Amino acid sequence: MDRIIAAEVYNRICELGSLSAAARALGMSRPMVSRYLEQMEKWAGARLIHRSTRRLTLTPAGEKTLQKTRNLARLSQEIEGQTQRNTPAGVLRVACAHFTAMQLISPILPDFLARYPQLRLELDINNHPVSLVGERIDVAIRITDNPEPGAIARRLGECRSVLCAAPAYLQQRGTPDTLAALADHNCLHYSHFAGQAWHFSDAQGESHSVAVQGNLSAGISSLLLDAALAGCGIAMLPWLEAQHGLESGALVPLLAGYQPKSLGVYGLYLSRDYQPGALHLFLDEVQNRLISPHT
Repeated sequence: MDRIIAAEVYNRICELGSLSAAARALGMSRPMVSRYLEQMEKWAGARLIHRSTRRLTLTPAGEKTLQKTRNLARLSQEIEGQTQRNTPAGVLRVACAHFTAMQLISPILPDFLARYPQLRLELDINNHPVSLVGERIDVAIRITDNPEPGAIARRLGECRSVLCAAPAYLQQRGTPDTLAALADHNCLHYSHFAGQAWHFSDAQGESHSVAVQGNLSAGISSLLLDAALAGCGIAMLPWLEAQHGLESGALVPLLAGYQPKSLGVYGLYLSRDYQPGALHLFLDEVQNRLISPHT
């Protein structure tokens, strides 16, 4: 058996605390992972892991071996990375929500794939967070205030929102001039946020919240955009989603003195030691999209 692969498997077992989790993360069968662990113990000449029904614990020899296998993995990646940084290849599995796929990833795809023809992207588009280990995801792009614990979170930028409505709706229902006035309007909700409250900051940086209600909620912002354009109500939309409607006059921004709360955009992955060569190149592209949305 390949000792470098055996070291990689051992590192994953230690990192995830389970042979089954390591098998899922590496795309191997559990018996294969067990065989690589046995190979590592033969190589080290000592028992490396105490196995029990509840958890795995490292022996003193296992602790020392882990330090060495991590160094071996880094050295292997440095050698491999000299080529991969210039010509990444293979598969990069990316998890994201519908908005992220359409507004952040879709615009960068033509140039990115043309520059790296040996790379294949697999997008798992799901508006509910997926397990990075269970679904064998290399990186997830998430818009959140609270990146999940246990993952490495690289902040790529922020997702700004705008409060807006169609002129036809405002002509019929009037234009709100205070946050409190939103309670008298049909507000189109994003259903994945807990509670039906919208959060703002004023020019002095003070936070404000207002409870809202309406006859439509959806987990896809593009549907809320379509409803707002059709005059169904007031929506809080990602600026990238609403941009065209605002610039064309099909949507009107509201309550200029209050800025809807922004959320962070993060690239989440499980380990600094096991990354496809394209991972950081891909995250760089998403970050550039957030910095320069018109390019």
